[in-house]
Amino acid sequence: MAAVRATVAAISVTAALVFLFIYKPKKTKPFFLSKKKKNPRNGLIGAIGSTPLIRINSLSQATGCEILGKCEFLNPGGSVKDRVAVKIIEEALESGELAPGGVVTEGSAGSTAISLATVAPAYGCKCHVVIPDDAAIEKSQILQALGATVERVRPVSITHRDHFVNIARRRASEANELASKHRKDEQMNGKALEQVNGFQYDDEEQLFPKNCPGGYFADQFENLANFRAHYEGTGPEIWEQTGGNVEAFVAAAGTGGTVAGASKFLQEKNPNIKCFLIDPPGSGLFNKITRGVMYTKEEAEGRRLKNPFDTITEGIGINRLTKNFMMAKLDGAFRGTDKEAVEMSRFLMKNDGLFLGSSSAMNCVGAVRVAQSIGPGHTIVTILCDSGMRHLSKFYNADYLSKYDLTPSGSGLEFLGIE
Repeated sequence: MAAVRATVAAISVTAALVFLFIYKPKKTKPFFLSKKKKNPRNGLIGAIGSTPLIRINSLSQATGCEILGKCEFLNPGGSVKDRVAVKIIEEALESGELAPGGVVTEGSAGSTAISLATVAPAYGCKCHVVIPDDAAIEKSQILQALGATVERVRPVSITHRDHFVNIARRRASEANELASKHRKDEQMNGKALEQVNGFQYDDEEQLFPKNCPGGYFADQFENLANFRAHYEGTGPEIWEQTGGNVEAFVAAAGTGGTVAGASKFLQEKNPNIKCFLIDPPGSGLFNKITRGVMYTKEEAEGRRLKNPFDTITEGIGINRLTKNFMMAKLDGAFRGTDKEAVEMSRFLMKNDGLFLGSSSAMNCVGAVRVAQSIGPGHTIVTILCDSGMRHLSKFYNADYLSKYDLTPSGSGLEFLGIE
């Protein structure tokens, strides 16, 4: 009997060894290595767009909605504005308004300027930026590192000739005048420009080199290439990535291009998709959407601040209707506060590992407001415009926040009424 048991045991062990030798378990790769191989994208420009759409887990769990964020901070230039920069430059080159090798000028609070400075060299162009001096200093530092020339000017009303946008427009005209003079010089028997009529050209005193082919004002606020970048890119991507299963979209507006392009495309695909604006303090768009006027009664009576952008957020909020914003299809608007944006940024960093800039944080405030408005069980998409890396000196600076009583203190989403 013992011999039989020993024989059975030996056969079992032998069978097990044979099975292990023959059977080779399938090796599994980490998810980030298991994707099908794709062809490399074509240079820097090819890497712009097709950004991931992610579920923001903490907000989804708190609201009962699927809150999705489009990770535009993963574009090569670090923001949603990369799309706009490409579209503006390509259309300008195609139309001939921008000469090959010319200089693109823009007045920007930072992100569009950085995107233009990032992509311009890929088209053989240069970039000149006029930026308000109250924008985070790291944005100017990034621009200079990218090879752009930078003018920092004091913030004034858009109606003032020295508003940063108006200065940028003049710089493009100056570059074109310089190019025109240079062409005329080449036609005058080959005489050098500095020899004509005793004129002496001094490179050190000029913003542009004497052989500059010309300038082009990007005009991100009024140039509808901005809108088209999102109507043809961001909107279709959201539709495809959600499989058409999206019930609401929300974003803040600066130029208005993102919210306009995405909302118009989505509502053309499905008129039942609700699109909303989230507006920061000091901006008049909330009043325009909800009441049909840009100003409150008190502001209309002359008590409006000369510099109404009393907000820590950058790149969003405006007190005029741009051509881009007028293309938007909106069903409503919400007012966000600086405190909500600051608290939201810290909540997402703590709970989701998302290190977001001020406009991205405000967009997430908007997503929660939409969820509270339409109720649980819906899919809501917003834009994660840029990361917090460009906001260290203000939005993530404890001393700066303390001066404006914006020190974050929340542990959850109680600042939005969610316990």
